[in-house]
Amino acid sequence: MAGFTKREVLGVPLAAAFGLAQAPASVGARQVSAKIASGHFDSSVESLNRYEVPSWFADAKFGIWAHWGPQAVPRQGDWYARFMYVPGHPHYDHHLKTYGHPSEKGYKDIIPLWTAERFDPEALMAKYKAAGAKYFVSMGVHHDNFDLWRSRHHRWNAAEMGPKRDIVGAWKAAAKRQGMRFGVSEHLGASYTWWHPSHLYDQFWPMLGRSYDGSDARFADLYHDNPAEPFINTPQSWYTKNTAFHRLWFDRISDLLDTYQPDLLYSDGGLPFGETGRSLLAHFYNSNIARTGKLEAVYNCKQTGSGEFHRGAVVQDVERGVLKGIQDRPWQTDTSNADWFFSDSHPYKSAGTVIGLLADIVSKNGNLLLNVTLYPDGSLPPESDRLLIDLAAWMKVNAAAIHGTRPWKIHGEGPTETRDGMFQEDVAYTAQDMRFTTRGNSLYAITLGEPRGSIAIASLAAGNPYDQRRIRQVTLLGNPAALDFRQDGSALTVALPDRLPSRLASAFQFDFA
Repeated sequence: MAGFTKREVLGVPLAAAFGLAQAPASVGARQVSAKIASGHFDSSVESLNRYEVPSWFADAKFGIWAHWGPQAVPRQGDWYARFMYVPGHPHYDHHLKTYGHPSEKGYKDIIPLWTAERFDPEALMAKYKAAGAKYFVSMGVHHDNFDLWRSRHHRWNAAEMGPKRDIVGAWKAAAKRQGMRFGVSEHLGASYTWWHPSHLYDQFWPMLGRSYDGSDARFADLYHDNPAEPFINTPQSWYTKNTAFHRLWFDRISDLLDTYQPDLLYSDGGLPFGETGRSLLAHFYNSNIARTGKLEAVYNCKQTGSGEFHRGAVVQDVERGVLKGIQDRPWQTDTSNADWFFSDSHPYKSAGTVIGLLADIVSKNGNLLLNVTLYPDGSLPPESDRLLIDLAAWMKVNAAAIHGTRPWKIHGEGPTETRDGMFQEDVAYTAQDMRFTTRGNSLYAITLGEPRGSIAIASLAAGNPYDQRRIRQVTLLGNPAALDFRQDGSALTVALPDRLPSRLASAFQFDFA
């Protein structure tokens, strides 16, 4: 998803822009019945609420995502395929100057330009693993309705067009060779309404009334046959009520699942389309059990949009934000180190920012899924490469405080606290901010900045209400010697060595008698 501005409605007839246009009367008139693999789950809410999050996901803590596809080609960032059809938006202006008017040169003409000529999934996956990622997620299909696998149901796919390569299959093979869990993301559910602007036209000279190429029936399988159901800035318009599209969604995403058998599926929104979405989820879970002997599958979706959200049946995803306090079930933040698709102008997150975000999320029983932005050709921008190098150096020292850990009694202490919910990730942490994790008999405190001289942890003061065990030893991960410490009624104070073993943040280990 992304934010919206007033420019969203420019070039859209007023009735459609404000949600007054209605879908055809036949839409939503019948239920979609979907065949699902037999097994433990059916499409009822009661059945799906028996789901339990597998331990591999709770242990993993950190995954990397390739949110990558043809929309990277213009180098303008996220949602290019939509906003190139919205006059007044920078993407429209860029497209007009670079490629031509969207009545003649539309998104269909961008797809052949995505050749991914420098895409080396093996080399990239080795970097991702070194950076601490325990799972990798490939884009399956974005809102642009372009499948990144050898689709059985859709001619607009990467094996037949653009790179002419099975991108999802290549990513999976590389992930499995590195011993990493593999996932796929689907953004297809919102595509039907998201693509609506491609069916419109300029409302000013010199192209007044000239229809964009989305109105051309020859390309209806890319842009959808949707002249009257717009997506505007409301959750209710995120998913269409068109049951023919529901069926198409089920067929294509079940093809993705059956062909690549991922460990994780992510939907960009709530669980789509009621009974149809629940049927897909049951199919995913049952197929996974049949293949592995136990339930290892993870499904991520958001508690937002017009889709369903059954907390007991899914792993909640929070886009570019976090949750407050320790959660009783594992959850996930998804974010990017820059824009979702490559942009020449978008700023990048530093390694310190990513580590602070990761530590905060893990302390609250969550995982971080980080998109590492790729150039259109499949190579790493220098900023993305630098981030992976910095994360690898930090993880080499401090991974024990992240992977396989669980929350402590409280998630942390310090002057800085995050806000709850999506798009709330921008926080400036200090070295006085700490986040706690546990593993076995050890407690870890991760500073969210570079400490100097000593650290004082009020939560471990003598007589604290959280842990009355006697502290036997304090160490700093990456430092061979035990550290001097003093515990009194105000804090546990730990003296630091002259030289810290890692930059950006430090992880202290407390072992108890």
